[in-house]
Amino acid sequence: MCYRHPDRPTALSCTRCGRQACPGCLHPAAVGHHCHDCVRGDGARGSGRQNIRRPDFGDRGIRSLVTRPVRARRPLATYTLIAINVVIFAYTVYAAHSFNVEVSGPLLHGELVRGNVFDGQYWRLLTAGFLHYSLLHLALNMISLYILGRELETALGIGGFVMVYMTALLGGSAAVMIAQSNEARSAGASGAIYGLMGAMLIVVLRMRVSPAPVLTIIAINLVMSFSIPGISLAAHVGGLMFGAAATAALIWVPRLLPQFLRTDRNATLAGWVAASALLIAAVAISVVVAVTYTGPILVYVH
Repeated sequence: MCYRHPDRPTALSCTRCGRQACPGCLHPAAVGHHCHDCVRGDGARGSGRQNIRRPDFGDRGIRSLVTRPVRARRPLATYTLIAINVVIFAYTVYAAHSFNVEVSGPLLHGELVRGNVFDGQYWRLLTAGFLHYSLLHLALNMISLYILGRELETALGIGGFVMVYMTALLGGSAAVMIAQSNEARSAGASGAIYGLMGAMLIVVLRMRVSPAPVLTIIAINLVMSFSIPGISLAAHVGGLMFGAAATAALIWVPRLLPQFLRTDRNATLAGWVAASALLIAAVAISVVVAVTYTGPILVYVH
């Protein structure tokens, strides 16, 4: 747990004092990263300044996304997304009058079926990410969202976290539109969850921490996606790529600004514009695939 925020689990620690700390309590240093108290202590003593990496003005937008100290607060966006998924699943159970929700009207009208999108049902690109086929399906995804979301929301803030989540969700749908068969059914938050894995990788790289644990987790999950039948590999890979790209846009794009444009406001704006472009691109890919498709339209009839 973070030494300043006992409710936050973390695998990170200060390279100077060794205390466990969440991303919001760590600052980049010449070697590794230092906790808030070590940085503040250096300032109070007036010593060791050369060892602390002080961001220049152009880094402030980036630093505000990943390395700023934050007050202890609950990850509201993560809890809200979990609540939305649970409520929607409860509604599908109610509509089906059983836990056999695959025959539930809300699920049949909201799951992602490529052929149905070709027929103009574009809402499925979004709604599929909030529907689940079973209680176990829901539980696995929500546990993953809870574990990843708490850390990432602290690092990226509510707005940045929601942007990454939605971009990954729609990116997974775009990959399904490109690669999946017309009649195959797809639903679940796993595309967005894989996007959070990609986001965690980018944040870990930004914090100058070894990416080996995150890469191992991603590799294991991708192998499972390849090996286990009935899993939408396209949604997982698409979500992973778009989630990582959206996080990189929020964190790294501000560093590309020319020196004379490097203000806190411009840095933040540049990151959000780049991330928004990726979200729009994900939707555009799905729409372009749908309107340019010339083969037979196999609509899933329920």
